[in-house]
Order: sequence, then C-alpha cells, then structure tokens
Amino acid sequence: MKFTYSKKEKLKSKKLIDKLFTEGQSVSAFPLRLVYIQTSFDENIVGKTGVSVSKRNFKTAVDRNRIKRLLREAYRLNKAEYFNNITTQYAFMILYIGKDKPTFTEVENRMKLLFEKFQTKVSET
Repeated sequence: MKFTYSKKEKLKSKKLIDKLFTEGQSVSAFPLRLVYIQTSFDENIVGKTGVSVSKRNFKTAVDRNRIKRLLREAYRLNKAEYFNNITTQYAFMILYIGKDKPTFTEVENRMKLLFEKFQTKVSET
C-alpha cells in the first residue's frame, strides 16, 4: 500500500456518510474518534476516509482546516502499517473532538493508538 491519499480514497458520498453515523460503530483515543462501517466499493481499495472538525470547538476556518490537514497527513502516513492485511472494505470518518489546537506529533501518536483499537475491535468480531 502506498503512502498516498488519492481522490478515490476520500469519503464523499452523502448517503454513505449518513449511513455511517446512523449504523456505524466507533472507537476513541482522545482527542480522536473513528466511526466506521463495513461496506463494499467498486474500486479495489481498503477504505474510504473522511475527516471532520467541530465548528463549535473551533470557530475560525483557519484552525479547522489546519487540524484537518494534520488528520489527513497522520492518516496517510500510518494507513499502510495498519490496513495492509485487512481484506474487507470499510468507510471511515475521523473526528477531532478535542478543544485545544494539537501538534502533529500528538495527532500522529493518537492516530496510531486509534488504529490499534480499531484492529482489536474488528478482530474480536
């Protein structure tokens, strides 16, 4: 798996996002939360991922966009390590639920912990 985050890996379908939040399961590693649902895509990819930051906690778009960039970069760098051996396809939404502006190292460490929790929860079922 490459260290890329291509257009076909981005979660854009409104129907799938709605289904994700109504039927999906979640794992948390504060200040991150991963909501996921097992699904199938036409493309040959492991999953589609979206990121979100609350407007309630971060009023300015500059802050929200910076955090989203950090989330996407941490996902891009760590997805190969955790999703290489997964055969089923998933839709993911990574939410930043903290109230403080994070650094990249904080986001990356929490992202790794989040992916580990996801793997253990998926392997249980």
